[in-house]
Amino acid sequence: MPHHVPPLRIALIGHGFMGAAHSQGWRVAPRFHDLPAQPEMTLLVGRHAAGVDASAAQWGWNETSTDWRAAVERDDIDVVDIVTPGGSHAEIAIAALEAGKHVLCEKPLANTLEEAEAMAAAAERAGKDVFAMVGFTYRRVPAAAFARDLVRSGAVGEIRHVRAAYLQDWLHDAEAPLSWRLQQEHAGSGALGDLGAHAVDLAQFITGQQVTGVSGLLHTFVHERPLPGLESGRGAVSVDDAALFTGRYTGGAIGSFEATRMATGRKNSLRIEVSGSHGAISFDLENFNSLGFYDATAPGTRQGFTNIMVTEPEHPYMSAWWPTGHPLGYEHGFVHQAKDFVEAVAQGRQPEPSFADGYQVQRVLDGVQRSSAQHSVWTETL
Repeated sequence: MPHHVPPLRIALIGHGFMGAAHSQGWRVAPRFHDLPAQPEMTLLVGRHAAGVDASAAQWGWNETSTDWRAAVERDDIDVVDIVTPGGSHAEIAIAALEAGKHVLCEKPLANTLEEAEAMAAAAERAGKDVFAMVGFTYRRVPAAAFARDLVRSGAVGEIRHVRAAYLQDWLHDAEAPLSWRLQQEHAGSGALGDLGAHAVDLAQFITGQQVTGVSGLLHTFVHERPLPGLESGRGAVSVDDAALFTGRYTGGAIGSFEATRMATGRKNSLRIEVSGSHGAISFDLENFNSLGFYDATAPGTRQGFTNIMVTEPEHPYMSAWWPTGHPLGYEHGFVHQAKDFVEAVAQGRQPEPSFADGYQVQRVLDGVQRSSAQHSVWTETL
């Protein structure tokens, strides 16, 4: 990389679970990928000084702050990376874009459709030299990206049916404590936004089609949970525990979606199956490094799902990593996200998925909420 290329100086707002994942991405990406600009871990921002100082020391950030507003105004910050709960995404992202900063924002884009629309509009107003991307990281899993490539190549033919399910079980215990993810004012929705957003984006990414309408059902199984830490008493759960919905795609396919944090025994299973006229693909995040492929054009004696190990240098992202057959893990998606973001910004092109893409996913989630609330059969989302 030429030394005259200026670095991209990052301010990360938030330092919880996603703070660790994004920090790993920024730190590792330039060490394995030949990037056109060097990401510099300049500033970590959190609400409490002691906590943010400890996180910065652990993850390798140069400075800390407790004031995100001052951070987005700093001249020595080029990128604002937002990993806070969804209730603050819109305020921070819009301020950063108006300050001329590139923005990476965790999913779902916002807590409400109105906030997501405002964020997409702010990204549009920011001009052609300021870029914003939403962090649908599972697009960067090599097996998922290879599934997209197979579909684009025509390997499954005309897509007819898409099944997407994101299954977790961390709330199956009714005595699991209350957290911000279970409060509407912080999270917007429950399993629908937390997990369903990923299922919708990945299904659309792999198929190249958008969801045009939905019919949905949201349900909360446990309405009160113990308050966390040393607090006594119980607090209200104000979001869904599970979401089920069906949908139609722009290319004529139909789809089913499930998002739940009550799937006892499933820890982090994001499952996508695409059935077409010539074949099918099957992906499960719990089997991270492989992809199922069925070739319906093969002789009957050789038909059946093939397990493809997505560890070859010819597979998406894999050439930068280990020798053939050596698998990757969850954190590598964030490395690939940092790589893709830096490359797009340095080359002056819009990174994907854009805020407009995030807003489109939010329209689908909003359609599910409205369909469930109104007990309606169908809700248009495009």
